[in-house]
Amino acid sequence: MAALHRIHPGDDVAECLARAAWTVIAEPGDAAAGALIEALGPEDALAVALGAGLQSSEWSATGRASRVLAEGRARWRPRARGDALRQAIRGADEVGARLLTPGDEHWPASLDDLGPHTPIALWVRGDASALSCAPRVSVVGARAATGYGEQVAAELAGDLASAGVVIVSGGAYGIDGAAHRAALGVQGTTVAFLAGGVDRAYPIGHRRLLQQITRDGAVVSEPPCGTAPTKWRFLARNRLIAALGQATVVVEAGWRSGSLNTAGHAASLGRPLGAVPGPVTSASSAGCHRLFREYDAQCVTSAREVRELWAPVGVETSDTADAARHPDRARVLDAMGARSRVSVEEIARRSGMSPDRVRSLLGLLHLEGDVALDEVGWHRARSASGS
Repeated sequence: MAALHRIHPGDDVAECLARAAWTVIAEPGDAAAGALIEALGPEDALAVALGAGLQSSEWSATGRASRVLAEGRARWRPRARGDALRQAIRGADEVGARLLTPGDEHWPASLDDLGPHTPIALWVRGDASALSCAPRVSVVGARAATGYGEQVAAELAGDLASAGVVIVSGGAYGIDGAAHRAALGVQGTTVAFLAGGVDRAYPIGHRRLLQQITRDGAVVSEPPCGTAPTKWRFLARNRLIAALGQATVVVEAGWRSGSLNTAGHAASLGRPLGAVPGPVTSASSAGCHRLFREYDAQCVTSAREVRELWAPVGVETSDTADAARHPDRARVLDAMGARSRVSVEEIARRSGMSPDRVRSLLGLLHLEGDVALDEVGWHRARSASGS
């Protein structure tokens, strides 16, 4: 029990235990589990799933729901071992992971758009607040990336991250790795979703990269510690990458690349979708060109064009209304000078806002050309010096 408190202090322990147990017995994205929890809550749903209470309920009153519940129980019961839950909690405790649940201050509301496929809980190593910072962009692409693809991914991710945008990806070789490294290289924030437990570095060649992401961002998974990555878990993981980002950008992808699965999730969620063009002779860009034709993806070639996916120029969206035109924008600018350089913490102190809020606004202001960042700190750009 003490381990659970260290994982997620201050929350209702019974609910946390129930959600942790669900991550053990149910595969990521299990719609039956999601519907049952939505109807009954995680604790009563667990009792129903294991046949230990509420044998008949409104949720299972219809024939179809009864069949779904019976099929779910056949999947869940073989995994319902007390030692499995203890091992998951012990494994999380050993690597300093925590359980993030809906209702937590850092729970990303954008994941709730997945409906019954919303994760029951997330295991997080690193800074959980990285999942709720805004803006966020998902950058994905081929594992077997070309030099062109990795260069473009690094340029886009680096430029966006230096402006305060959180880079979301899957921790894989190729485009994912290039995007994560570029974000870290400019002291930005990045989030990596894994298909296995957060205690397992996968791919093994990215062990050091994932450790750095843990220090400067967050490494996240649905399955508990000790879980091995599998093909279907990679596909389930892709929906989280698409849901967390305010936009998804595919940098390079083959005709049947798994990145198109992430793009499909983004499109089904109504998230803006961008793709980077490549040579028409390159099989590595065939998937991106397919996105232009079949998914109505937008062509993006720069960080500014990526930002326009969720904040089109001349269109007042919720982001621009909240940041670019919000009074908080003036508070951030007033806390800065055209010549003096200041840190995020100093701007937060002067403006009376939280550092996370300041970082979010600085990112948007930087993309709009109102502020600039150099090796010393943040300062107003000339175009904003008179505003």
